[in-house]
Amino acid sequence: MKTTMRSGAGGKGALLLSVLLAGAAHAAPNDAPWVADLGNGRYQNPILNADYSDPDAVRVGDTYYMTASSFNSVPGLPLLQSKDLVNWTLVGHALPKLVPEQHFAVPRTGAGVWAPSLRHHDGKFWIFYPDPDHGVYVVTAADFAGPWSEPHLLLPGKGIIDPAPLWDEDGKAWLIHAWAKSRAGFNNVLTLRSMSPDGRRLLDSEGKVVIDGNKLPGYRTLEGPKLYKHEGWYYVFAPAGGVEEGWQSVFRSRRIEGPYEDRIVMEQGETAINGPHQGAWLRAQDGKDWFVHFQDRKAYGRVTHLQPMRWLDGWPLIGQPGRKPGVGNPVTGWVKPVAGQAVAVPPATDEFNGKTLGLQWQWNANPQTGWYALDARPGHLRLPVLASRATKGYVRASPNILTQKLPATAFKADTRIELHEAQDGDRAGLILNGLTYAAIGLRWQGGEQQLVYAVCEPVKPRCQENETVLLPKAPNAVFLRMTMSEGAQARFFYSVDGKHFTPAGAPFAATKGHWVGAQMGLYSASDAARPSGGWLDADYFRVSR
Repeated sequence: MKTTMRSGAGGKGALLLSVLLAGAAHAAPNDAPWVADLGNGRYQNPILNADYSDPDAVRVGDTYYMTASSFNSVPGLPLLQSKDLVNWTLVGHALPKLVPEQHFAVPRTGAGVWAPSLRHHDGKFWIFYPDPDHGVYVVTAADFAGPWSEPHLLLPGKGIIDPAPLWDEDGKAWLIHAWAKSRAGFNNVLTLRSMSPDGRRLLDSEGKVVIDGNKLPGYRTLEGPKLYKHEGWYYVFAPAGGVEEGWQSVFRSRRIEGPYEDRIVMEQGETAINGPHQGAWLRAQDGKDWFVHFQDRKAYGRVTHLQPMRWLDGWPLIGQPGRKPGVGNPVTGWVKPVAGQAVAVPPATDEFNGKTLGLQWQWNANPQTGWYALDARPGHLRLPVLASRATKGYVRASPNILTQKLPATAFKADTRIELHEAQDGDRAGLILNGLTYAAIGLRWQGGEQQLVYAVCEPVKPRCQENETVLLPKAPNAVFLRMTMSEGAQARFFYSVDGKHFTPAGAPFAATKGHWVGAQMGLYSASDAARPSGGWLDADYFRVSR
């Protein structure tokens, strides 16, 4: 941690950060937009108020470990760890680049890393993750923070999703998975396959459907299975009903191949927590049980909740008892699983003073050499302007957008940028990116540098940009701000002195991306066919309440 003062005519703006959250910093800053730990022995949900979608987690000793889906964002498979299931630190990513590398050299929104499964077995960590267009991959690591192995393609194929392994007491290994209708042509069934214990190959070519949602009344979109063995029973925890309106079910059998009994163990009930499902069962050091899951909040993404869990007659009940016998409803808060741990949140602010980018940052596609520099101008992030015909009038198609997750429902993001050596069509600045997007930044046009605010909407396969020239002759450096309020309402502002900010336009309703929440960050692109050699310098990216 460090204390930084930015001031003076150099345009850094006077701001004292009493605690800096950058890189893998562990502590929560005083002005963090969301802190789950209430400081009185209790926590509030969500424990991660950001788009850590499809979470899976394990406990090893006194430490909890979590990963999540990351789709086309790079690096992929975020790695989080905690001592109490409430205060989480981002320690890295398991996938520096997506594979096949050339396939993901361009943005593949909605593709890439879908719901993974995290396990600890045989002295190492394992992540089984699906790519719906290529198959199921496996990566392993002795140390959770890495390095992780190169992805091994265990099960090639389209539409094979949500894999979860189980190493049984008899030495046999198994893999259960779901299906994506968009690729396979069907869904709502769970398939079990025999696997070699080293996770390198499958021992049967077809597998067996062990749970068929089409045969269960009211079931649709059965997916996201997690396979456990407990007191002689095989349990499959699996959500159904869709991410926004669904529920959490559990299936059990004395035989891994079934037949399985079924029970709904958590649903929304009369709470405000919709679609509470898909996640991980964990047992704390004191023997109490917990369930980590997500809630789909549209533009905010799929945020992560923690529920108490208990066993009744051989079945789990997740959350607090609801009106239906045996069915729990999610809680908004509870007593922390482990007391006395330091408050921590994943990073959001970056002063660009280090040798590497903060761990919160992800690219829109596999990054290439030269996409950024932190040593070209100390204390600044340099983003060269990339040119691509695909991005002309459509920044969302740029592979080098650098973004992070929205950290709360309400917050403020500030940056100061400069655009250098630009030519006509070059533009760079601050973006809120989803199926629609809003961006404010500098653009070189007709021999002049302009400050431009662009909004791309409505939601279509490709939205249409409409722009407003805010300053026809803009200074070389500008201060940019985005505020987010409840209901995912964003507003953009600009300033030439860092003190007096002017609204750029009307409030912008943020939209989700393809299976992800909206993302905020920096862009540096061009409408020209060839790169100009220009670049963006960003002084900082500060996120606060």
